[in-house]
Parts: sequence; structure tokens; C-alpha cells
Amino acid sequence: MNAPRAWLIWTIGVLAYLVAVAQRTSFGVSGLEATERFHASAAAISFFTVLQLLVYAGLQIPVGLLVDRFGSRVMISCGAVLMGLGQLQLAFADAVPGGVLGRVFVGAGDAMTFVSVIRLVPIWFAPGRVPLVTQLTGMSGQLGQLISVVPFALVLHTAGWTTAFLSLSSLSALAVVLVVALLRDAPPGHPPRESAQGLRATGVTLARAWQQPGTRLGLWSHFTVQFSGNVFAMSWGYPFLVSAQGLNATTVSALMGLFVVTSILVGPLFGTFVARHPMRRSAMVLLIAAATAIAWAAVLLLPTRAPLWLLALLVVVLAVGGPGSMIGFDFARTFNPSHRIGTATGIVNVGGFLAALLTIYLVGVILDVLHTSGFSGGELYGLAPFRIALSVQFLFLLVGAVLILVTRRKVRRQMAAQGVHVPPLLVSLAQQRRRRVELRRERLAKQRSTAP
Repeated sequence: MNAPRAWLIWTIGVLAYLVAVAQRTSFGVSGLEATERFHASAAAISFFTVLQLLVYAGLQIPVGLLVDRFGSRVMISCGAVLMGLGQLQLAFADAVPGGVLGRVFVGAGDAMTFVSVIRLVPIWFAPGRVPLVTQLTGMSGQLGQLISVVPFALVLHTAGWTTAFLSLSSLSALAVVLVVALLRDAPPGHPPRESAQGLRATGVTLARAWQQPGTRLGLWSHFTVQFSGNVFAMSWGYPFLVSAQGLNATTVSALMGLFVVTSILVGPLFGTFVARHPMRRSAMVLLIAAATAIAWAAVLLLPTRAPLWLLALLVVVLAVGGPGSMIGFDFARTFNPSHRIGTATGIVNVGGFLAALLTIYLVGVILDVLHTSGFSGGELYGLAPFRIALSVQFLFLLVGAVLILVTRRKVRRQMAAQGVHVPPLLVSLAQQRRRRVELRRERLAKQRSTAP
């Protein structure tokens, strides 16, 4: 765990993750161009991202098992190869089936990356640093979205579809070279990975990770606070802002940039909070979910287009959900042994992307139904149909919050059986207030006793 080398390994992993995020979010920026290129409906365009996320979510648990067996280096490099092939396929596709195939490859490669990078953190860093480094990982990876929002969008609009996606494919090739040359799975002296397990042993590992209530609490935390930001950044945010809210491309790019910058700035704050207040992680998750619901309600309930400041506020709240969802991985880390972290992390990572793909698909279906029925007045991406379609998010926020509360109760019963009792939040706040008052009184008394 030599500090300079640990940070070098982490940097290479984060660069690979950054490239993966750029590949993942690139289609959200090109949604309008894809509609024209493939002559597709809203549901068909949403299917690109839905299938990509379905592949991503479906592979999370197998990838978690594989990274525990083969290590991060193999999985990250294989993921980069698949994403490069996917973007290469998409660059030359001119029909929906060919484009969908490209996004399937991107989803598969993306699925191998994040879990593998997160697994490096507890191996290369001391436990006290893990929450902060985990947040830094998610924060740094979001720079990949900035790549898709600014340079990729610029190339797309100036040089065209094929050149833009070929440039993303070349980024994956660079990631493969760096990972193979510089990344290592563990520091010298670290216990070797377990030998290959049979299907029965693999099933036992998976079952034990799932049976741990802390893993499921991480899953539902990730499910609840991450999906809305993904829906916005990966699929419907760009059409909603341009077609429904009437913003120009420059303003939308600025808002998407604000999304990324907010994620970067907030990440370390969450890492510090989790390290200092590990018993209040679920309370923070529920607070983020409530803020997300309020922000969307404020925008969607307006009878007219939202003012720019309100849209900016919505973007900031949605961006907070990304770093907030990283709390789910901290649950996986603290409630599972080290040899099961990859599997538990894969389970947690299913949550937000499962909710996102369901929401993205439902929004597309609702938009098409409203357009076919004549409700949209011939405008597929109008404000009125978007207002109804995007409201489906409230259902997922409610379901996620309920599941968090139910699972948290099980986790706290397990902790109580081990002698760890978590007081209610209001009681804890009152106790902290009393302690601060007592300390203040003691300092005043000490000052008076020493005064001449």
C-alpha cells in the first residue's frame, strides 16, 4: 500500500472508468441525431439506451463474481475492448438493429469497468481512506460525461456521426494500452485470490452476499437516488431541455456541464460525511430522494416552461444523486468480507441502472402513446407530453424509499444483535446538541477558574 503507487493504480483505473462513462452517456447527447439517422420513434430511441442498461444491469452480478476470481486488470481491459468495438459498430450503423448491437457491446464493456475499479480501492488503500477514495472514484469518472457533453457533441455537430463515434472508439483503445501496461490487481504481499470455484461454491458466495441485509440496503439506496440522474443524462434530458423547454444547444451543454461539475464538487463532501457519520448513511440517501422528488415536482407542475434558474436547480439536485448513490457501495463494503466485495458491489450496482432502464423505456412508451392518441398535438417531444411521461419517476422514488426503510430495519436488528444500537436521528441530534452545550459550559467554567 505504498501511497504513490496506490494513487498511480487508482489513476489508471479511474481513467478507464472515465472513458466508460463517456461511452455510456454519448448516446444521450446524440438522441436527436439518432432519431433522424435511424428514422426511429421515441420508443425505438429509448430502446437503444434501455437495452444497453439491461445488458449492464444483467451483467453486474456475473462481473462481480468474475472480478473476484480473475482480478480487475483482466476485467477492465476486456471491458474497454468491448466498448471500443461497440462504438466502432455504431459509427457505421445506419439502421436500428445495427445501432442497437453497438450499444449492447458498449453496455457489456461498461458493465465490466466500474465494479472492477471499485474493487481496487479497499485492496490498495487503508480502511480509513476507502469512503473518500470511493467518492473520488465516482467523482472523477463523471468527467467522462463532460467529454460526451462538450468535445464529443462538438465533433458530432461539426464532423458528423461516424467521425464522432470513431473518436470514442479510439479512447477505448488508449484505455486498453494503459491498463495492460500499468494496472496491477494488488500490492506485493497481498493474499492471492481464491482459486477457481465450482458452480456450487459460486452460488454459495452469491447467496451469502444477497442474504446480507447490508448488501440489499446498498442495492435499494443505489436504486433510489441514482436512476433519475441517469434518465436525464443518458436519454431524456437533452430532448426535454431542447424540445420541451425551448433551450438552445449552447445552454443545454452548459447545464449538462453543470451536472458534471456538481457531481465532482459534491463527491468529496459525501465521502467525508460517510467516514464521519457511518450510522447516518441511509438518512442521507432518503434526504437526496426527497430533494429529487421536490425538484422534479417544481419543474413538472409549472403550467409553462420553467425558468432557467429552476432548470439549473433541477440539474444540481439530479447531479447530487450520483455521488449519493456511492453510499450504496459503502454498505456493500462494510457488511461483507473482502473476498466477497466484488460480488456484493455487483449486486448493489444493479439497482440504479435497473430503475433507469425501466424509467427510460416507460417514458418513451408514454411519449409514443400520447403522440399516437393526438394528445401531443403532433409534437412528439412537446412540454405537455414530457410533463406526463417524466412523472413516472415519482413511482420509482416512492418504491425505493419504502424498500430502504424496510431493509434498514432488518440491518439495524442485525446490528443490535451484535451489540451496536443506532438511536433515532432526532434522538441522536438532541444528544449531540446536549454534548455541545455541556462542552461549551465546561470551557466557560474553565476560563472563569483560570481568570485573574
